[in-house]
Amino acid sequence: MTGALDGVRIVDLTRLLPGGLCTLLLADLGADVIKVEQPGTGDYVRERPATFAALNRGKRSLCLDLKTSVGVEALLRVVAGADVLVESFRPGVLDRLGLGFEPMRRVNPRLVYCAITGWDRDGPRARRAGHDLNYVAATGLLARPPAVLPVQFADSAGAALAALEIVAALRERDRSGEGRFVDVSLARAALTLGAPAAGEPVLAGDALCYGVYRCADGWVALGALEPKFWRAWCEGVDRADLVEHQFDQTGSAAHGEVAKIFAGRTRAKWDEFAAAHDCCLTVVADVPAPLEAPPSREPPRLGEHTREVLLAAGLRDEEIETLVLRTPSAS
Repeated sequence: MTGALDGVRIVDLTRLLPGGLCTLLLADLGADVIKVEQPGTGDYVRERPATFAALNRGKRSLCLDLKTSVGVEALLRVVAGADVLVESFRPGVLDRLGLGFEPMRRVNPRLVYCAITGWDRDGPRARRAGHDLNYVAATGLLARPPAVLPVQFADSAGAALAALEIVAALRERDRSGEGRFVDVSLARAALTLGAPAAGEPVLAGDALCYGVYRCADGWVALGALEPKFWRAWCEGVDRADLVEHQFDQTGSAAHGEVAKIFAGRTRAKWDEFAAAHDCCLTVVADVPAPLEAPPSREPPRLGEHTREVLLAAGLRDEEIETLVLRTPSAS
């Protein structure tokens, strides 16, 4: 089965989750993703093998030291035959190495260059360090009282937006014949995708019909926003008197009644209830074990494809040897 991005080659200079997830989405659509890593250490996520495998299945690993002139030259040779480059360094880092958009465009005018930044490229926070928690905090999306979210919301939102922007830029290139610069801010992506929920108390869990409730042996989630779903739940538990209280706030008397009802049954019983009553009720699952990647989509060993990629880019064996690539045989 072919993918929509078969034949598209992506050079991935990113580390950690946002860039890794972005290029994973593109790889799953058929793109050939070349993951460029620092010799000896590689992506920081390699320290968490299960996470690394989940984010990097099916990619190829190329080790280059971009702090050396030969490493920079080798990367430019690889980029000359690529369609997309994705990077997530702080603004200005790659420019200082001679690997910014302009040098890349000179070797490949058709290149789509995507820069994923934490804050933005030019604002007052542009060069500050940050991670998902910082971006979510700064955009006002943390719960009240503030709590660490169980998912990396800004990173995931930014990854999805970057993948979409890249596909759109490739589509535009098909018409114009020229690549372009794509700028994605994780903080802005989080604000864009989280703004509706942040501005709507109901979607933030401040209503009886939409929230999580403790049951006898765990938790369940009720998403009965539409009146028909809320009515189905109320009638299913023989509490038609609660129908008119659908949007009462948490902490109200009606909320206490709903909480007591949920506490009286186990997750298994609520799962049976959900199967019998169409009311948007789901058991909150335990954290699943990471899925194993199919054999053909295993993550790469550090530097596994270095020689293969560089030979394809036109470098000779003796040139490759000058890069002094000392990489472990396995991650």
